[in-house]
Amino acid sequence: MKTKIKVKKAAAKRFRLTGSGKIRRRRAYASHILTKKAAKRKRRLSQWTLVAPADEKRVRRMLGI
Repeated sequence: MKTKIKVKKAAAKRFRLTGSGKIRRRRAYASHILTKKAAKRKRRLSQWTLVAPADEKRVRRMLGI
């Protein structure tokens, strides 16, 4: 009997799939010590971005995709 691959729950909370199947992630450095960061930088950090192609295979394996 073939067993299912367990999803890494920590990864499932951090990554989302786009409609076209790419993987999105949040940007780092946006959680604290925000007073010294410029408004433009904080706006950019609040946006989602795509996972790098070098890491995509590893992330897909963690998500069980």
